[in-house]
Amino acid sequence: MLPEISLNILDISQNSISAKATQIKIMVWVNTFKQQIKVQIKDNGTGMDAETVKRVTDPFYTTRTTRKVGLGIPFFKQEAECTGGSFSISSVSGQGTDIQAIFCTDHIDCMPLGNLNETVYSLIVMHPDIEFYYGYQVNEAEFHLDTKEMREMLGDIPLNTPEISSFIRDYLEENESDINRMQNYPG
Repeated sequence: MLPEISLNILDISQNSISAKATQIKIMVWVNTFKQQIKVQIKDNGTGMDAETVKRVTDPFYTTRTTRKVGLGIPFFKQEAECTGGSFSISSVSGQGTDIQAIFCTDHIDCMPLGNLNETVYSLIVMHPDIEFYYGYQVNEAEFHLDTKEMREMLGDIPLNTPEISSFIRDYLEENESDINRMQNYPG
């Protein structure tokens, strides 16, 4: 099992990339009043048929040929439900997949959120041609990063050039830090 929610997000996002997604939306909502973290990962990849969606949460089912088990989605589901939270997946073949999980943060088995900034930063820099939308919200304070908007401003400059990737890292860290501080959330 992955020890942090952010690493699960990375793993599920890699599934989206393997499914040929050109757009990936990652949303994280922290509600300190309800003691919940909600995560959504949505893509426009190849999607799955109804039978595959039913089987994808089984750890002994995988479409990969390199190994006989697929643990990312089953573990993500188990980790959310183990805290008293929930998990859902919907997908349409040819249209993409939407995964949502709610973690109850007051449960002893809730894993830490982890370093979301490094997760999102790594995805963007390693896959500069994919459009990523990342939203982070703690209670009522929120920010987002949209690589499509960035590309419109930058033109032909790749997102993984040193100056741009440094800006992305700083933008993520500063905004998350500001929101966490405003909401008195330790992160």
